[in-house]
Amino acid sequence: MRDPRELSGAWSAFQHHGSAPPSPALAGVVSHYWWVTWDLRDQPPYRQLLPPTPSVHLTFPSDGEPLLRGVHRRHFHRVLSGAGGVLGVAFVPGTFRRFLDAPASSLTDRTVPAATIFGPDLPITGMAAVDAFLAARAPADPAGDEVADWVRRASATPDLRRVDDLAVLCGVGVRRLQRLFADHVGVSPKWLLRRFRLQEVTDTLAAAPGAPVDWAGLAADLGYVDQAHLSRDFAAMFGEPPTTYAARY
Repeated sequence: MRDPRELSGAWSAFQHHGSAPPSPALAGVVSHYWWVTWDLRDQPPYRQLLPPTPSVHLTFPSDGEPLLRGVHRRHFHRVLSGAGGVLGVAFVPGTFRRFLDAPASSLTDRTVPAATIFGPDLPITGMAAVDAFLAARAPADPAGDEVADWVRRASATPDLRRVDDLAVLCGVGVRRLQRLFADHVGVSPKWLLRRFRLQEVTDTLAAAPGAPVDWAGLAADLGYVDQAHLSRDFAAMFGEPPTTYAARY
């Protein structure tokens, strides 16, 4: 049986979300700060579905140590219980490499204690303190900035489907594009284009919650052979078919 709190936005009755931009010193490196709080006292735990994003996230849970989450290529879950919250830092895709002594791909599909990267002096509370800490430790990285610009250009070009076309757009060869993506983003250009394509599905749902969706037409617009192919691809990345996902909202 599906948890009824997953349906029609019922989850918003016990959890609340917010976001804020970084300071000017971190513009172009940090995408945004985000936070979520929840209160499930006197309720059963809730299994939260988290879709993948191309960003590295630094998180400060209220019930534990700070964590660093690399790019996850598939959905995952977190069980919420009691009352709590998380403060998060979403890094611009391609920019976190400047904080590492290894390729960004070394963090892909992994979550590690943040202290292993930032040391014991990382603040554990307060957005302003975290912002100041990161700003003081963000060296210049021209290659990472260039890759981040390629990611932005890919995101802004909705009909971009093939890695060859992305390489042409960025003015580099395919192999160099793949190497730089592994080093700075942590995922392949192919995965990124697939994620952006499926983002158009969630954008369509968000634009008109509850409205009927022409799934066959949307599949064709996104370059899928038919609705079934779109549904399988979406479920593989987001954990459930698009019609099931749409019922959440």
